[in-house]
Amino acid sequence: MMLSTVQWTVEDYHHIIKTGVLDDRPVELLAGEIVTMSPEAEPHAFFSRTAGQYLTRLLGDRALVSPAKPITLPNQSEPEPDLAIVQPLGRDYLSHHPYPENIFWVIEYANTSLEKDSTIKYHIYAEAGIPEYWLVNLRTRELVVYRNPRGRDYGSKETLQKGTISPLAFPDIIIPVEILISA
Repeated sequence: MMLSTVQWTVEDYHHIIKTGVLDDRPVELLAGEIVTMSPEAEPHAFFSRTAGQYLTRLLGDRALVSPAKPITLPNQSEPEPDLAIVQPLGRDYLSHHPYPENIFWVIEYANTSLEKDSTIKYHIYAEAGIPEYWLVNLRTRELVVYRNPRGRDYGSKETLQKGTISPLAFPDIIIPVEILISA
């Protein structure tokens, strides 16, 4: 749900957050609009938490797995992907959230948010140049992998229900698809 039709910048959004007006509301900035985030049901929380723990162990100190934390994008967006796999820049993140150049890939788990995640966020991530966007469709238990951003779209799409996948940033890492999509 959109809270306003005003187009906000990231700086405006940060100012609003600092005032505390949005403290009790789960929101994110998407293409200049402050949007209410869907509540997280148990399967969504379970799968994203389990995947985050697995990826943290698997990647070690090569990357930081950031669960449900903001990333700052140049298209007036500050989404909070379920998992953002980013460069481990330590204290640099005291002064800014990860920027596109710091992001290896993002993962969204979607059930009630499927339409938003497969359209609005898809375009925002592609436009920002996020190299990979993994969308886990909790309804069908499929992993949809988008790669090669080109403008507002991705150049490739692969849908997986089994097998393995390697992220572009870490081709030596092999991830069983089942870890991401099934109990």
